[in-house]
Amino acid sequence: MNKLKLMVDMDWVICDNGFLQIMNEFLGTNYPQDYFKKYYMQETIPKEKKKAFFKYFKEKNFYNYTHLYEGVYEALKELNDKYELYISTSFIIPDIKRELGYYLTYKFEYLMRELSFLKPENIIFVDDKNLLKADIMIDDKINNLNGANKKILFTAYHNKEINDKELKENGVIRVNNWDEIKKML
Repeated sequence: MNKLKLMVDMDWVICDNGFLQIMNEFLGTNYPQDYFKKYYMQETIPKEKKKAFFKYFKEKNFYNYTHLYEGVYEALKELNDKYELYISTSFIIPDIKRELGYYLTYKFEYLMRELSFLKPENIIFVDDKNLLKADIMIDDKINNLNGANKKILFTAYHNKEINDKELKENGVIRVNNWDEIKKML
């Protein structure tokens, strides 16, 4: 019997994102995650400091600043037995997209270290997730869910303002944590 294909995003779904901590270090600020309404936090960095910031950023292993969300390990381990589990993750930061080859290694190593039960061949690095198809998709961006029969939006700082009407129009279910996902799936 074939298992249903479950595709799960990485950043802001499986784990938080080290970008904010690195940005705060560089700027000497203490922006909280909820300060931001849009996905790309770097829009906050003054234009004259962006080049220096991305030089600083590239000297860091982004995933040394990242933590798994509560309950995700247990949930994904259980779902890995029930579904054909894939991790689909973007690796593009628009400001430095041609310089991000090293970043793929950091993402991959983080996933293998933190979620060692994952099959390495089931990790997909892609920017345009509209190329992907799955029975169930979980992502923090509503436009990344187009290739799924069951669309699940994981609440993150940048999508909190998406209202119930928009979710319904797009056939999307919102979840706030991994306990909700486990109960649903």
